[in-house]
Amino acid sequence: MTAVTSPHSALITGTSSGIGKATAELLLERGYRVIAASRQLKAMQDLKAQGATVLALDISSDVSRKEVAAQVMSQAGVPDVLVNNAGFGEIGPLETMPLDQARAMFEVNVFGLMDFTRLFLPAMRRQRRGRIINISSIAGRFATPCAGWYGASKFALEGLSDALRLELHQFGVRVVLVEPGLIRTNFLAKATQSIQQAQCDSVYGPMMARVNSEWHEGYGSGSSAEIVAKTIEQAIIEINPKARYFCGHRSESLVAKRFLPTWIWDLLIRRQMT
Repeated sequence: MTAVTSPHSALITGTSSGIGKATAELLLERGYRVIAASRQLKAMQDLKAQGATVLALDISSDVSRKEVAAQVMSQAGVPDVLVNNAGFGEIGPLETMPLDQARAMFEVNVFGLMDFTRLFLPAMRRQRRGRIINISSIAGRFATPCAGWYGASKFALEGLSDALRLELHQFGVRVVLVEPGLIRTNFLAKATQSIQQAQCDSVYGPMMARVNSEWHEGYGSGSSAEIVAKTIEQAIIEINPKARYFCGHRSESLVAKRFLPTWIWDLLIRRQMT
């Protein structure tokens, strides 16, 4: 497939660790001008030393989103590529997870992400080019026990990305979803508090313990963040990118899910996790 060969500028969110940092490092190696944005400036000093511009961004803050977008536009111009990677997950049964935890996920994974994207759209439309890479998950294609709210936030991102892809195509702006499987990042570490809280529940505790064990086993043998970074690069350089790219450990389950009847899929998930 024909690929773009000239370097780009790339704005990447959530670059303090994991997929975001791996992507920033790869694109720097490839000669891209990288703007790395995250809440944790200290964790991005290695990227700065490699040549990236680092900016403090709280994706859940309206003020922070506008400030960073203005900085990027004034200092670097319109980014050729926007990689929306910032996000997090909380784990627990739908019945017991506090709604403020669910809302926090949506504020970051959906509302903050989409509003940050909208700040760049007028300029991208005017120049009639640009690429938006939204980092979803296999959890955006199917839900599992105790990850309902997290999955719902990724389902929402999938739907919004589909609409945005159709709306922006006429302006030369391409929208792509990347759907990683289980990747060795600090995802579970960040979800530790919600996992422990759910395991204390008298009704759902035993199931949550099984879910926790399964998640740790899966992530323990998960793929490296570099695999996702290479997939993101592929989605950037292809002139006619696919709407969706999946990659990483257990991402092949997306193929199985497509062909199995729901009752069989449910049976497999229940045996594995409940």
